[in-house]
Amino acid sequence: MRTVLIPTDFSENALQALTYAQEIFKCTRTVFYLLHAYDDNLYVDSEKSTPKDRKRKSQELYKRTVESLKVVVERAEGLPPNPKHSFETIASSDSLVDAVNDAVNRLNVDIVVMGTKGGTSDNKTIFGSYTIQVFKYVVCPVLAIPGKVEFRPPKRILFPTDYMVPYKRRELKLLGELAGQFKSEIHFLYLSDFDVLSNRQVDNKLFLKGTLDKAYLFFETSKTQHKVNAILECIAKKEMDMLTMVNSRHSFFEDMLYRSSVDELGMKVKIPFLVMQNLPR
Repeated sequence: MRTVLIPTDFSENALQALTYAQEIFKCTRTVFYLLHAYDDNLYVDSEKSTPKDRKRKSQELYKRTVESLKVVVERAEGLPPNPKHSFETIASSDSLVDAVNDAVNRLNVDIVVMGTKGGTSDNKTIFGSYTIQVFKYVVCPVLAIPGKVEFRPPKRILFPTDYMVPYKRRELKLLGELAGQFKSEIHFLYLSDFDVLSNRQVDNKLFLKGTLDKAYLFFETSKTQHKVNAILECIAKKEMDMLTMVNSRHSFFEDMLYRSSVDELGMKVKIPFLVMQNLPR
């Protein structure tokens, strides 16, 4: 059984992410955990309130959250319902990242699927601040769904890489299963000024070939004058359905996360973005 966590702020983008997750796991026995973290709302004006006021507000927020989550479940179950899918709800007073990581570890979550921004996010960028935090700190794969994206099978998946990360089978397992299910092509985009690979890079490339053997694999090279442009050009040229990268210590994706590059990418990429985590779990 697949275990999927859906953080929601009850925005349309969050509901769209849930719909996308239901479609991509349509033929898989799946339990969907719908999570709302109301920490930010709880501590607004907390300095001016008494402990009794905060407790009362916490109880009110909890009740409202539970009721709102019930409405989302009713909407998600749909007509006709999918007998392979079941739904659970989580109302948390923690911050979003803490609530998600707690659920990931407690429920052994396979993947987090979320909208790229909530109802209060800046419209100038596709990736909201909460999405970036989840990319950085959550210890399981994260699939971010941009607004107004309709589901289509991920037949062509773009995987930018420098082949420097020593990948693990655990982090590639989900990608391999999705690629096998949809008979996908995975296009590796080597971002480098050098055509010749080191021994370490050769080993990592061979590992990818051996681990993702259920997919059709293609390997390309692009100069690194502008990584974001190279990624966006490949998405447009090849009509990619999904973008995936690995978040790892000292990877170029981690470098992008801590620079403006990820903001630039977040302004323009309009396909689902799967971030796999090469982090301790």
